[in-house]
Amino acid sequence: MTMTSKEIALLAIEAASDKKAEDIVTLDVSQLLVVTEYFVIATGRTNIQVRAIADWVEEVLRDKGGEKPIGREGTGEDKWVLLDYGDVVVHVFQPAERDFYRLEKLWSDAPRLEASGKMAPPISDTGERHADDTSQL
Repeated sequence: MTMTSKEIALLAIEAASDKKAEDIVTLDVSQLLVVTEYFVIATGRTNIQVRAIADWVEEVLRDKGGEKPIGREGTGEDKWVLLDYGDVVVHVFQPAERDFYRLEKLWSDAPRLEASGKMAPPISDTGERHADDTSQL
């Protein structure tokens, strides 16, 4: 079974949520990058939880979607684990690392994919949605 990148991202959101990941955000970076379409970003409170979230995302995508990551980085320290599925990259951070790298701010122009599958406009640096950006809705 071949899944679309959006389906992979949505399944990754669901799997991360299953393991109590916090503050799950999915950015549609397809108009900003040529190497990937979605970043799924999630937080785990401890290295054990970060590893458990990443392991479960990998297992669910393999078992339900037939998808295997091209690569996995960060295993060992488990402060930031990255699962690369080509068109979807899953980032699972501990809070300090997420705050340091601030991917949401770096890619703040990217629309957000909600867990419902609907697109939402980007978030400004002030934390508010761009009122004039409804092109992706």
